[in-house]
Amino acid sequence: MSLDIETPDPPELSAVDPNEYEDAEVAGGEYRREELSAFLREGAWEEAFTEWAADSNLDESDWRIVEDLELVSRFDFFWDSFADRVGYHAPGIPEDWKEREYHADLDSWGSVSAINAGLTELGQVACDVLKEEYIDWESEYEAPDDLPDFDA
Repeated sequence: MSLDIETPDPPELSAVDPNEYEDAEVAGGEYRREELSAFLREGAWEEAFTEWAADSNLDESDWRIVEDLELVSRFDFFWDSFADRVGYHAPGIPEDWKEREYHADLDSWGSVSAINAGLTELGQVACDVLKEEYIDWESEYEAPDDLPDFDA
């Protein structure tokens, strides 16, 4: 399946400590958001979005809900130097969406699940694109000298 839509603007990255998110645990405190934000604006976001949309299971009505709720703007990306990776927090629709009347066109758990899963996939694709094609800095982690040599 493919989602044929215009690429939204990349998210503005926040100064939130990633450890405050339920879905992230990050060691260190240098998150390099300014550099990641620059990479997103310089093409990483468009590249990731295009790749994601080509295989997305979301339909256009679900995407309109994402746009109406401005969910893309709530993505966060950060550098995790300990794991030598780009981490992310994907926005989503809360479990109590029905009670809160979160969106008028949101009427099924299927749509909620599709949107949440789709945004999670988009976040991962963006992380992969950033790491593989934009980031060239070295992790500050150095292995101890007393590790066994497994190459022998």
